[in-house]
Amino acid sequence: MSHIVAPSLLAADFTDLKSAVAMVDRSPAPWLHLDVMDGVFVPNISFGLPVIQAIRPLTKKVFDVHLMIVRPDNYISAFRDAGADVLTVHAEACPHLHRSIQAIKAAGMKAGVAINPHTNVTVLEDVLADIDLVCMMSVNPGFGGQKFIERTYSKIAALKELRTRASSNALIEIDGGVGDMNAKRLIIAGADVLVAGNSVFGAKDPAQAIVSLSGK
Repeated sequence: MSHIVAPSLLAADFTDLKSAVAMVDRSPAPWLHLDVMDGVFVPNISFGLPVIQAIRPLTKKVFDVHLMIVRPDNYISAFRDAGADVLTVHAEACPHLHRSIQAIKAAGMKAGVAINPHTNVTVLEDVLADIDLVCMMSVNPGFGGQKFIERTYSKIAALKELRTRASSNALIEIDGGVGDMNAKRLIIAGADVLVAGNSVFGAKDPAQAIVSLSGK
């Protein structure tokens, strides 16, 4: 399977989100990554349900919604109704992670679990067979434009080994500091999904940046 590019709307021009979504819609990227931050779990506030609901009719791309919030269970059905296809919660924010995963799947979405840079992949051992996606943070969550953490490569290797042992089909998604300088190495290491924010929306030609990251 070829890898998936998921442009992150967090890096787009918020005064013209309609054009940003239209550009992604025309691109070969099959997913659109949507970061929801609450200012509590992470030290930043981004956007939430009304924005996702507003842009949902503009594209048929997969909405890959990444919840960087406390108590995500309270909002699972609301994000489904807003248009999320994949809903990712943080392992660090869910004291009852298995219950959260089951609730996401029961709501009809694919379930993802994100882990912060300091979190060992072994925390996923007992849920890996139940999820569709692991979002491996390759920067500390909360802000775009951070430097990629090199240790991510060894964590991908460890996660691949764990995935095999668990007989899991979960996709490995890398989020943070992804661009042309490391995309190929990440794919070779085992990444299935590349989240790209500044490297797409900060490029002179965002559409071409997506094509380049897609390898097409």
